Formats: sequence, C-alpha cells, structure tokens
Amino acid sequence: MDAAALQTFTSPVVLFFILGLFAAFVRSDLAIPEAIAKGMSLYLMAAIGLKGGVAVAESGLDGTIVLALIAGIAASFLLPVIAYSVLKSFGKLDRINAGAVAAHYGSVSVVTYVTAVEILELSALPAAGFMVAVLAAMETPAILSGLMLAKGRGGDGNNDRGEMLREVFLNASVVLLLGSFAIGMVAGPDGFAEVSPFFQAGFKGVLCLFLLDMGLIAARRIMDSRAITVRLTLIALGLPLFNGALGVLVGTGIGLDIGSAAAFGVLCASASYIAVPAAMRLALPEADPGIYLTMSLSITFPFNILINIGLLTAFASWLGALAGAAP
Repeated sequence: MDAAALQTFTSPVVLFFILGLFAAFVRSDLAIPEAIAKGMSLYLMAAIGLKGGVAVAESGLDGTIVLALIAGIAASFLLPVIAYSVLKSFGKLDRINAGAVAAHYGSVSVVTYVTAVEILELSALPAAGFMVAVLAAMETPAILSGLMLAKGRGGDGNNDRGEMLREVFLNASVVLLLGSFAIGMVAGPDGFAEVSPFFQAGFKGVLCLFLLDMGLIAARRIMDSRAITVRLTLIALGLPLFNGALGVLVGTGIGLDIGSAAAFGVLCASASYIAVPAAMRLALPEADPGIYLTMSLSITFPFNILINIGLLTAFASWLGALAGAAP
C-alpha cells in the first residue's frame, strides 16, 4: 500500500477512533457526555471555517475556486441519483428508503473532511482553504435531490415543507461553517492571530476526543442494528469508493492541487449522518432510520476514516504525478 494510505494508521486522530470502536465492541462503559460532544463539534466546525476563510483572504478568489464550487454543487445533486439506482436495483430498497439513503451519499460529513485535512497535512499535501466553502455548498443539494427521488415533494403539508427547508438551509453546521468562513475572510491573518491560540493549539486534541466519541457511537449502533443486509453493507462500502474516485478525477480535471483533489474526493465519498438524518426525519418520517443511519454512520464513516482517506490520497497523488500537478 502507498505511504499516503499507511499514513492514516499513524495519525492520533484515527487511533483514537479505533480506540472508540474497540471500547464499544468490548462493551466498556467509556462515554463522553452529550453536551461535551456537542461543544466539541461546534468548536471543530468553527475552527475549520475560520482557517478556511483566512486562507482565502490570503490567496484571494480565482477561477479555480468557482470551478470547485460548481463541481461540488453538481456532485451533491447527481451522486444521490447514482446511489438511488444502486439501492433500488441491487439493494432491493423501496422508493422511500432508497431516496432517503441516497440523500446521505450526496451530502457530506464534516468530521470525515476534518480528519482528512489532518491526514493530508501529515502527508505534506494540505488542502486549499477554500475547500471549506465547497464542503458547505455540498451539504444541502443532496437533500433536495434525495427527496425528489423518494417522493418529489418535501412533506405532507406546507408546514412540514417549510420546516424541512429551514432544516436544510439553516441547520447548525451550514450556518456555523459559512459564518465562521466569512469571519475568517473578513478578519484575515492579522485578525485571526488574536484567536489562533484557542483555535490552533487545541484543534488536534479536540478532534482526537471527538473521534473517540464517534468510534463509540458507530460501533454501538452497528451492534444494535437489525435492518442491514449483506447487500446494503456492500453498497455502503462500494459507494464511497466509487464516489471518492470520481471526485478525485473531477478535482484533478478542474486543476486542483493534489491535496485539494484528494479532499474533494473525500467530500464526494463521505456520507452525512447529522444534517441529512434530521431533514429526512422531518420530510420522510416513513423512511427507516435503522437503514440510513447505520449505513452512513456505522459502515461508511469508519470505512472512510480507516481506509478510504488513505486510498483517495494515494490515488490523487498518482493522478497528480501523471498530470505533473503541484503537491
């Protein structure tokens, strides 16, 4: 295996995730209080948004950023269509559940992206700061796409539809990511210097503890699940491989550097387990959370953290070498 893939297993953040998996599987009573876990999530999203905004303030806006945003939005709309077709034909899911699951595989996981950024930096292949804007742009289109596939409507009434749209466009992660990104752009490097001790020094430590908690949750959910078949397990492993490889190809094709192309691949490979489940609960209450949450959180998320980030980094490095791209 390429050194970039092996780098994953020397990262403390990944090792803490493995510790969480192990603790849950051996039925340890290790747990992180929900309020603390939520606080860590807010901290991580604010930090990654700020740093991305500062990076764009330093480099400025250009055509590459616009292309990356267009590619991200297009991927978020179209990837659920691929997932829906596979889930219907091979996974044998009904229309409602196939649409609900498909929405997860077009949207993104912030934690997967943050973990990938850390691994890419360890590999000396940092992703561009503007990729945070791409992350935020990719979170919501997949929800609309999945709903159109499932029913072609947002709910059973205007109130349900309005609440669903509010959840899609004003959910906490979108607001905080875009808000902190904008703050970083306005503040710039000089303004960020005032708060950097808080957002820089503690970032990796908080991420380690957050991944520990995610390992606990993922393992405990999969142990409790009764709705996942072998076919659905294979889909939950196959979609991130296909989507991620497609994302790396597109990222390289539009001129992203190796680290950013790998990050774009990770965004395409990741599956939402926060924003999309909340929207599906409102818009498709008849869909089975035991299917879409277990697939996205307990199968795809660990697979991406432990294996796929390394594979996509190696693939992006290989493509970059062929194209003569800068690291």
